[in-house]
Amino acid sequence: MTKVLILTDGKAGHENQSKAFARRLNCEFEIARVRFKSRFHKALSYIFDLARINATWLWEFESEIMPEGTPAAVIGTGSGTFYPAKSAAKSFGVKCGVVLYPRGYSLKGFDCILAPKFDNPKNLPNVIQIPANLVANDEGFYNNGVEQYKQRTDVVPEIAVIIGGPNKCSTMTCEWMKEKLDEIFAMPGAKAVTTSRRTPADVEALVDSYQWDYKLIYSREKFNPIPAFVKLAKKLFVSAESTGMLSEACTFGSAAVYALDNLKPGRHKFRQFVEDLSHDGYLDGSRKIILDKEFSRARKLLGL
Repeated sequence: MTKVLILTDGKAGHENQSKAFARRLNCEFEIARVRFKSRFHKALSYIFDLARINATWLWEFESEIMPEGTPAAVIGTGSGTFYPAKSAAKSFGVKCGVVLYPRGYSLKGFDCILAPKFDNPKNLPNVIQIPANLVANDEGFYNNGVEQYKQRTDVVPEIAVIIGGPNKCSTMTCEWMKEKLDEIFAMPGAKAVTTSRRTPADVEALVDSYQWDYKLIYSREKFNPIPAFVKLAKKLFVSAESTGMLSEACTFGSAAVYALDNLKPGRHKFRQFVEDLSHDGYLDGSRKIILDKEFSRARKLLGL
């Protein structure tokens, strides 16, 4: 099987999207962690890239074990990998593909760019617009998650709730949470919930006070019921700042997905992300994210 080289910045959310990219390309992959030598070196990379200079000395492999052989292509996700991926691809004499929009760099040097719709990517031959984050999981992952869940409980949730936490573009208060939970508990059907490591303690205590058919309070228990929620629930509520979780729910399972809107006012990527998913029919159960055409085009761009 064709093998590609994934360059990672060590961030799980980025690395998992690169893995998903490779798998949808029907490729095996080798992973190598890279880093810029300093923030100054990263700043220089934008200048050198626009000048079309391949300055390999700006970045380095963190691992002592170097990639072996010549890969069929080099891919990466996130700003920590954009220039190294393009640079390494030039050195190997192969093509380069990236996930997320490489703003600030020359788009011409990337052979394939998978750009989320909320980044408002340019309409160029090498840019493929995607509606959400790529998800590295497969059906086996979810089936295994369901089996593990069933070993703990016989509750089959009709309604499942996934609660994240605040970030720079969102809040999470007890008042907001109570309003949402009261609306959910007015609906008929067995209900399940999980909080996360980002859920504030007071919000978690409020969630704990409701009479769930199944609940996981993250501060007390670290089991992950989300794969089972995705596969089993008919309705799945996810706090809106959890873009990765919304992407996963809109890609797998058959549940109608709903975003619990805890986003701050104003135009920002999180707001546009949720609005785009809603506009395109992914948040009412009428559609699931299927990217067969997009990845067929990506394979052609990368010559795979």
